[in-house]
Amino acid sequence: MTRPLCFFVHHQGRGHAARTRATIAAMSEQRPVSVVTADPRLFDGFERDIEIVALPNMIGAAVPTATLYDHATPDTLHCVPLGVREMRVTMRRIIDHLDERDVGLFVIDVSAELAQLARIASVPAVKIRMHGRRDDPGHRAAYQACTGLLAPFDEALEQPEYPGWARAKTFYTGGLCTHTSAVPERADARRRLGLPLDREIVLAMTGGGGAGTPYAPLTVAARAAPHALFVTVGPLHREGHETDFANLVNHGWIDNVTDYVAAADIVIASAGDNTVTEIARVGRPYICTPEWRYFDEQTAKAERLAALDAALHTPRLPGDNAGWVSLLEQARALSVDRLQRLYDPAAAVNAAGWLERLTDRLWQDADTAEDSHTVRRLHAAGPRAAASRAGS
Repeated sequence: MTRPLCFFVHHQGRGHAARTRATIAAMSEQRPVSVVTADPRLFDGFERDIEIVALPNMIGAAVPTATLYDHATPDTLHCVPLGVREMRVTMRRIIDHLDERDVGLFVIDVSAELAQLARIASVPAVKIRMHGRRDDPGHRAAYQACTGLLAPFDEALEQPEYPGWARAKTFYTGGLCTHTSAVPERADARRRLGLPLDREIVLAMTGGGGAGTPYAPLTVAARAAPHALFVTVGPLHREGHETDFANLVNHGWIDNVTDYVAAADIVIASAGDNTVTEIARVGRPYICTPEWRYFDEQTAKAERLAALDAALHTPRLPGDNAGWVSLLEQARALSVDRLQRLYDPAAAVNAAGWLERLTDRLWQDADTAEDSHTVRRLHAAGPRAAASRAGS
């Protein structure tokens, strides 16, 4: 029997869903797959045959009373306010689905609480690994509860302080990029986008998981480097007092990220998983400006990139001309070889294969499990019960 897999996909940003889509697409067509998520639209147009279970959106859900709200959260959990109906519905719907489909492996991207819930419900689980300061009791409990851990990045990016026992449970896929379109030559990409062929281009890009690229610092950059063209894609965070410059243009939301990265000489971007691997895939000098995330996720990743000399880690963009001149000079001097090694074109296939092999190994010979369960029950009851059963 081919045991089903189920993925929980957090709906904040697009990265969790994009990673899940890439992994599922690489799985055997004979493997039943389902997804539980609060935003099923993230899978619109996905060609692989999967079942999608809609969950309530718990973000911002109201706590009924101030007294319930005042109860402290246990150390082993992160966000479980009391009295929230949407939370009860979510947990019930997930457990019912895992039970009804007899799911062989629950892949969680991401939630420490759901990893613990899966263990309590006796469902084998794998938690997707993310960077950050995750040595708190909640994360430790989640890692301990899981059958395995999956890191969608190169092992070289592992944090040195990550505990050995959890590292031993981790499968490193290599740098998983969800974009698979061919990478064009720089000049070809610029022609497609209508960008000048003979000018230095600095690309600033941001995804959908944060507030957007800070626009005010880029206006300083445009003034500090008038020879360069600064292009932004994705959302922008404006202060409201910026002065626009002719060499700073905003292209907003775009679908062809690869073309823009390929057209650039330097890329300024956050440290999201997909962002890092897309820049690594194309191979461009990378100024990494981590956005605020829980548990310092992006900061920890940026620190590892800098330690590998794969990118410049800039906690905040310069606010003066001299700072920008220096930063751009450092970026031009970067070698992209170290960054490119962090991308693996087979990462999604690696992830899918490991998850399927793990599921099959966990449930190997499951058809004879009833007899083995009987033996275990007899052994638990003692030798007299076993002898009585054997003689009957």
